[in-house]
Amino acid sequence: MAGKNERQRRQAREKYRRQQEIRTARRRQIRRRGAIGGSAVLAAALIATLLLVFLPGGTAQHPKASPSKSPSATPSATTVAEPAHHCSYTKATTAAARTVTSPPATPDYTASYQATVSTNLGKLVLNLANSKATCTVNSFVHLAEAGYFNNTQCHRLTTTGIYVLQCGDPYATATTKMTCSSTGKVGTGGPGYEFASENLTGATYPAGTLAMANAGTADSNGSQFFIVYKDSTSGLGPSYTPFGTVSSGLDIVQNVAKDGFSCQYIQSGQSEGGAPKKKVIIDSMTIKKT
Repeated sequence: MAGKNERQRRQAREKYRRQQEIRTARRRQIRRRGAIGGSAVLAAALIATLLLVFLPGGTAQHPKASPSKSPSATPSATTVAEPAHHCSYTKATTAAARTVTSPPATPDYTASYQATVSTNLGKLVLNLANSKATCTVNSFVHLAEAGYFNNTQCHRLTTTGIYVLQCGDPYATATTKMTCSSTGKVGTGGPGYEFASENLTGATYPAGTLAMANAGTADSNGSQFFIVYKDSTSGLGPSYTPFGTVSSGLDIVQNVAKDGFSCQYIQSGQSEGGAPKKKVIIDSMTIKKT
């Protein structure tokens, strides 16, 4: 009898052990499925994120350049003491729109400069702020004397929020038909070199200001510049080097602005403004140094 009872107890223990092993195996299986499901969800989320960032049509924001490419970034002001005694011009990542050498590294920081811009609509006279934006003026004078701006047209006009006429891109030749094409080069041209911003501390943009356009960073200045025809201080942060003022001819720009633009830019980052209805062609630019 004792032997029979002992066998029954062993069978009961064995049955219990097998049941426990089955339960443990089931729990492991459930946990494994959960882990696989969680990994799949995680992988799906990662793939969705990558698609959002890298595929066309995603909602990732594109950097905006200015003003031709919407002035929104706020680069930091440089700490170079003005007038600068030395200028640094670095090679740009994109080729020059028109062949030109780099400006001299040693500017004439004691000089006074005046630029006369001869256009199809009349002359504009610009007083350049050499003592406040020496390297910018040094570049502008260099490009003007090299004929870089000759036979180009001002390619962008804005009439809301900021009030500027932008020029200085050789891709916008005098004969270019301005279409605001999303695949065109107009608005992207530069001299093949870049340099840092200046004169940004406390910068304002009243009517008559001459300032540099840039590609959204403080060291991406090139050849493009803009003329403010109506106060734009509230719409423009201190991000664009003011390097001169219009002493005569501002009315020419203001009259162009009255006619508005013919087509609106649709390039990435160039949604503000468009090609002026009234063409402004820079025939030549001369520099007076005193």
